[in-house]
Amino acid sequence: MLQGKKIVVTMPSYFAEKTLEKTVREIPRDLVDEVILSDDCSRDRTMEIAATLDITAHQNEVNQNYGGNVKRCLQYGLDAGGDVIILLHPDYQYTPKLIVPMAAMIIEGTYDLCLASRTSGRGALSGGMPVWKYLVNLAITNYMDLCLGRRHTEYHTGYRAYSRRLLESIPFQELSDDFIFDNELLVAAVEKGYQTCEITCPTRYEEDSSSIKFSRALKYGIQCCILSTGAFFRRWNAKLSGEEPAAGESSAS
Repeated sequence: MLQGKKIVVTMPSYFAEKTLEKTVREIPRDLVDEVILSDDCSRDRTMEIAATLDITAHQNEVNQNYGGNVKRCLQYGLDAGGDVIILLHPDYQYTPKLIVPMAAMIIEGTYDLCLASRTSGRGALSGGMPVWKYLVNLAITNYMDLCLGRRHTEYHTGYRAYSRRLLESIPFQELSDDFIFDNELLVAAVEKGYQTCEITCPTRYEEDSSSIKFSRALKYGIQCCILSTGAFFRRWNAKLSGEEPAAGESSAS
């Protein structure tokens, strides 16, 4: 707990047996109230290892795909009474040591969504991100910045912090079950007037770290562009009509 607010870390897992324990061991358990794993039908030892780690572990009855599994994570976090829900991939690419500063950004009251950016500074390249992936990440992020009217250095991180009020105000269960889910939720938050922020996150690309196939990465990139373009035209139409997002929804309560 931090400043009287409950922090819940949720982890969407899929074949995470090699990295799960390393990830969990670095979570600051003195301030994190609960750690919840949602496993998407892995056929390895993920659940067996989870049972030894003093965390709450659920396994889906059928595969939910990435977005569907993240939805379950976020709902588990809300059901556990979290004031701040952290989404952390258990693939050990991201350091769990940033959980507390990310939660603090939300608890302070100005922001309701915090992104842990791998491409702020040189963390991604020095951590082993392939150059082609870094350049594509950068290009799509710049396009999304233009469309959303925000300034971030990455929109594609799997390490995010959400406020309870944001998740309760957006029907995220209706969003995609695919990889585009995270950014659909972000765009919905921006369009509701919630404020977003980011922190620099060192990253590791190791042999055991997960990575999506090129074909799925290409599909995801196209989806990001389509999503952002739609947001741009909605924002433009709102400006022409004099409408603005309900800023009161993102102010501190």
